[in-house]
Amino acid sequence: MPKIRDLTTEDLEYLIEQKILEVLGDSDSGLELKDEFKEELRKRLRSSYKKISHKEVLKRIG
Repeated sequence: MPKIRDLTTEDLEYLIEQKILEVLGDSDSGLELKDEFKEELRKRLRSSYKKISHKEVLKRIG
């Protein structure tokens, strides 16, 4: 098993998130998306607007 000092920040964040979900559970578990919401997501994914990453957004506003 790797030691904490060998983990990247991303690895550590992931492990913490997984432990929180394990302890508290996923509040969205069992919920279903409405058909209208699914269709809106499909439209957005098909759109020609340029998509940018969360990291890029933070860089632009930071």
